[in-house]
Amino acid sequence: IEDEVISPGTPAILPPLPQDAPNNRLGLARWLFAEEHPLTARVAANQLWLLFFGNGIVRTPADLGAQGEFPTHPELLDWLAVDFRENGWDIKQMIRQIVLSQTYQQRSDVQPELLEKDPENRLLARAPRFRLQAEMIRDNALALSGQLNKDAGGPGVKPYQPPGLWAEVGLGGNPKFVQDKGEKLYRRTLYTYWKRSAPHPAMVIFDAPNRETCVIQRPSTNTPLQALAAMNDVQMMEASRHLAERILREGGATDTARISWAFELATARIPEPSEIHTLLDVYRYGLEEFSAEKERANALLAIGESPRDETLPPDQQAAWTVVASLLLNLDEVLTRN
Repeated sequence: IEDEVISPGTPAILPPLPQDAPNNRLGLARWLFAEEHPLTARVAANQLWLLFFGNGIVRTPADLGAQGEFPTHPELLDWLAVDFRENGWDIKQMIRQIVLSQTYQQRSDVQPELLEKDPENRLLARAPRFRLQAEMIRDNALALSGQLNKDAGGPGVKPYQPPGLWAEVGLGGNPKFVQDKGEKLYRRTLYTYWKRSAPHPAMVIFDAPNRETCVIQRPSTNTPLQALAAMNDVQMMEASRHLAERILREGGATDTARISWAFELATARIPEPSEIHTLLDVYRYGLEEFSAEKERANALLAIGESPRDETLPPDQQAAWTVVASLLLNLDEVLTRN
């Protein structure tokens, strides 16, 4: 029996490559983005929708075929796909369409009658609530603290992580993690160097995939480790310290004004009187403790490699750091509401 020659092409059940297309990856790309090929735009639009709503219009994003779920809003998915293609596959434009929509800008409050009729919110009668992805949690904390380095492009960077992790999984040669310094520590999480055998622990704790396989939709878990990381990770505590500096410099002249400013900055809403009262109690208790124990204040303000503002009283800055850490750990800050 002669060997069968396998040539580049598409499966027989699918339309063939265009006759003038080369039998290589360029030809496949042209086939995927052909005007009569609807699936590419539909999959892309569904994936972007998933990013902002927690679920796609098709809730099986890895399978938009006959074995997947039927779209909850098929006409909307078709419109988004056509709009995406006709606007030159412009992702920013598609994101703008989604976030400026009335559907996205709804409140997430759950009405009892709607909960009974639509417990999974498939009809999108309210905004969804889900925890932010790992990269967003870190970037959001850095942005609120004023530390976020927005430089674009360049090689990956190695921010804080516990020592010795690489050596534990090294197959030989005892690989060592060499942490970056200066502004590289505060680059967007997109640029974090990724070692697949030892991914960044703070990212893994918040369900970032290990990149060994393609993950279409991330899981979303809730574990005690996530709370411990958000409260005690060096990057988060350093961000809290710098947010405290912003509170003291920019928040106003009184403690109440500073709490209102910081709360609105973190949550995008004005705090209730009871919330202001609670945060004032936290601040005053912390100030009393740190005023009596200067060493504790200095130890807290020494977390992270960035220098602190020496012009600010350490007891006040330490107390505001505790308040800032509390704000960064609020459900409203870690969750898309």
